[in-house]
Amino acid sequence: MQKRWNILQADPTESAALQSHLHIHPVICGILMQRGITTPDQAMRYFHPRLEDLHSPWLMKDMDKAVTRILQALEKKEKILIYGDYDVDGTTAVACMVSFLKKIHPPELIGYYIPHRYKEGYGISMSGVYLAADNGFSLVISMDCGISSFIYIDAAKALGIDFIVCDHHLPNSLLPPAVAILNPKQPDCPYPYKDLCGCGVGFKLITALSRQLGLPDDEPFQYLDLVATAIAADIVSVDGENRILAWHGLKKINSTPNNGIKALIQNSGLTRPLKISDLVFVLAPRINAVGRMDDAGKVVELFTTPHLEEARTFAGILHTMNDERRAADSNITEEAMDMIKEDASHTNKKSIVLYREHWHKGVIGIVASRLTEKFARPTIVLTRNGGVVSGSGRSFTGFNMYEAIHACRDHLVDYGGHPAAAGLTLQPDQVEAFTQKFEEIVSATFDPQSMVPGLNIDAEISFSDIDTSFFQTLEAMEPFGPENPQPVFITRDVMDKGYTKIVKEQHIRFYIAQVGHGRSFKGIGYNLAGKFPLLAGQQPIDIVYTLEENVWNDRSYIQLKVFDLHSSIDH
Repeated sequence: MQKRWNILQADPTESAALQSHLHIHPVICGILMQRGITTPDQAMRYFHPRLEDLHSPWLMKDMDKAVTRILQALEKKEKILIYGDYDVDGTTAVACMVSFLKKIHPPELIGYYIPHRYKEGYGISMSGVYLAADNGFSLVISMDCGISSFIYIDAAKALGIDFIVCDHHLPNSLLPPAVAILNPKQPDCPYPYKDLCGCGVGFKLITALSRQLGLPDDEPFQYLDLVATAIAADIVSVDGENRILAWHGLKKINSTPNNGIKALIQNSGLTRPLKISDLVFVLAPRINAVGRMDDAGKVVELFTTPHLEEARTFAGILHTMNDERRAADSNITEEAMDMIKEDASHTNKKSIVLYREHWHKGVIGIVASRLTEKFARPTIVLTRNGGVVSGSGRSFTGFNMYEAIHACRDHLVDYGGHPAAAGLTLQPDQVEAFTQKFEEIVSATFDPQSMVPGLNIDAEISFSDIDTSFFQTLEAMEPFGPENPQPVFITRDVMDKGYTKIVKEQHIRFYIAQVGHGRSFKGIGYNLAGKFPLLAGQQPIDIVYTLEENVWNDRSYIQLKVFDLHSSIDH
């Protein structure tokens, strides 16, 4: 599908003023300006994030109540249960809190609980509440969940169990009856930074407790590697406070990582310093695979064990489960593609809703993401889970999946999520009605233009701009992610040098030069084989790409990762 190229612009006068102070390439100064970094001081804090710039945890609503209740539990030797979601954010948050509390409370009084994805679903469950009651836990701290669990937390209260909720999901108008709710997205929470992940909220609670107990200033920083992993995996903004946490967390990952992180790195075969993209595409899938395929409690064991050999054993289990997850993902994606091809009605629809009872619930979210990317339509994939149908929806910038599902709530048992991703539960006899209603909502609210994928381009450059200094400055802009994406460039009038070829039937291996500029670069373009004739025709083309380092036989060089290309003549 043809993409819309959107070349961003920066004020040249303001960009030149910033460049006079920073003495870096003016193109990069323009990119900084586009991202709201307009002064030398802001640039300094951007390139050198400081832990002392983290906000005080006491600014978060109910932090004083949460700390008071935990200190009471410590004093009275109460049993404390840490309850978390089964994804990367939830399991890392639980691991951080369990590890910390075991330092200040008898370990035998600390427990954790991760709900089973299929038997209980997301969030607080009655099974978890009953387990807490049966085992004498009088305080439960929920991590990355709980903000919408009014019924279950109310039931726990009736059983004499207090809850502290640490969450970052959007709250409903009815909040659970917890003794404290830590969530910067609460409308009346004055905390300055709103986009913390669940593990980040937990980190703030650990920080407040550490300060109240007079522990060393660096005590909370021991968990930054896990916090950075959660930030990467949960795809939250990598600006402001998250940038500070991720930047320093990556430093810890590459110097003194948690045993579990170290074991995962060794298991993956990575030997170079890790970037945030490695956390997203290498570590996070292994961590998430356990919750998708089995019991995510193994992840907590991985990240809390003091023994590296034991961590390696758990890392091996995660690796195996990730292989199983990939096989299931591949099979279901292929089957879903066939359903779309065989049903002509999908051609004119603005949404995709697919249902098969036998599909593995643990991977339907991944499948929905793949379909959304390929067809540029809001997509929901449904499967049977016991007596109900469970689904996972994915969208993209410009269409709010959560709001669309909310508009279909009359057909649902439960739902929740974000603008880009949401989950839902419904009765089997409501699938057809929901599918029709969802298509109606999408058709009424979806801008057809947004069906054409957009490609934001930060700047136009020449190959002569790309040198070691330019690339090193780009590297200093990491970690990349939402609100701080990897810079994307356009270069015009590029031609094949005669060695460009198709590899693995769908990718292009580039060897290209810019007309009149001398320099040539190698590159890779995934799933671009269909555009190979543009290169073979020996006509100048315009390419859109990012820059990355490639290491081969102990030698490194800068290569292009090409996203799209057009004929220069047509543009």
